[in-house]
Amino acid sequence: MLDFSQFGGLLSSLQEQIKEMENKSKETTFEAKSGGGLVKVKFNGAGELLDIFIDDGLLEDKEALQIYLMSALNEAYKQVEDARKNAAFGMLGGINPFAK
Repeated sequence: MLDFSQFGGLLSSLQEQIKEMENKSKETTFEAKSGGGLVKVKFNGAGELLDIFIDDGLLEDKEALQIYLMSALNEAYKQVEDARKNAAFGMLGGINPFAK
């Protein structure tokens, strides 16, 4: 038989772990660059954009700037998402339900 008093404690513990993970993720930063460093972006683990660097030489080439910016943003976003997944799997005791 299921003991709901234990379930409540487990849920409370899980909520605490999630809150701790969210706080820790805001302290973690992820950086990506493209165009050999002509464009750099920095995100925190919560997915908030912290900084963008654009080399002055790119200001005359809008198309290259757009391509490099998209590339750097996509790479940084991927890093944030991978870190979130790894943290969630860590909370599950390393069980990855998506593993093949």
